[in-house]
Amino acid sequence: MAELTNDIREAVRECYAAAATAAADQAGAGCCAPGPLTASPADRIGLFGAALYEQADNEDIPQTAIDASLGCGVPTAVAELRAGETVLDLGSGAGADVLISARRVGPAGRAIGLDMTDEMLSLARANAAAAGVENVEFLKGYLEEIPLPDASVDVVISNCVINLAADKQTVIREAARVLRPGGRFAVSDVIAADDLDEATRADVAAWTGCIAGALTESEFRAALAGAGFEDVEITPTHGVHAFATAAIIRAGKPRADACCTPGALAECCEPAAKEDCCGASAGDAPPRCGCQ
Repeated sequence: MAELTNDIREAVRECYAAAATAAADQAGAGCCAPGPLTASPADRIGLFGAALYEQADNEDIPQTAIDASLGCGVPTAVAELRAGETVLDLGSGAGADVLISARRVGPAGRAIGLDMTDEMLSLARANAAAAGVENVEFLKGYLEEIPLPDASVDVVISNCVINLAADKQTVIREAARVLRPGGRFAVSDVIAADDLDEATRADVAAWTGCIAGALTESEFRAALAGAGFEDVEITPTHGVHAFATAAIIRAGKPRADACCTPGALAECCEPAAKEDCCGASAGDAPPRCGCQ
């Protein structure tokens, strides 16, 4: 598994380092720059990348950050960011979503970008400087080993990056670890159709740039539940392949005062478990516990 993870990381790193270099070259070309980057057929026809930001409120973010996006959505449009919150963007790339988040959470808040590619980190820091945004930080690291302490952020976002990871379950567990109780998970990602054969999975990867392959909806739900998330919502946004769709995935980390742990929640419907699970009689238990 370690060798596979390293191989996938290196393939992703090479792809995104090249994209960052191209974006930096375009920025230096000024009026002669050719426009948004493309890394796959889905990018070239507007299913990924900068075109998706056209209808979004981009908060005066440098166009170079938008043009360098290779994501499949705009997670900041649905993350419901609030003033003073700390936001973590997994696989932050050129920094567009980090900078938008920083504007939304305001001076009392903080936006953190995590990326493993030196070239993308350099580009993101340059974009932050150009935007005059100071409440940001860009960290180098892996999604499977987030270099932040437990319970240190309020919101985790990501724009079509989890599908690039070899060990997606670990990524999702790490997201749960760094979220504070009551924190929110709101990402854009690619959802694969059920029961793909290997040839079709390879074609999806080639078309969308999803090198390590995307999870199906049921696999994503299972990974979130296994990490302790609740209130999972998966909303398809647009097709990116005949057998894959972009989607917004949202979930919450239980509050510290939640009456049931995720493990106990599954048994709350059993009459004998209601008092032990929720510490209340069936009639008095909060509806969210399932103890009715």
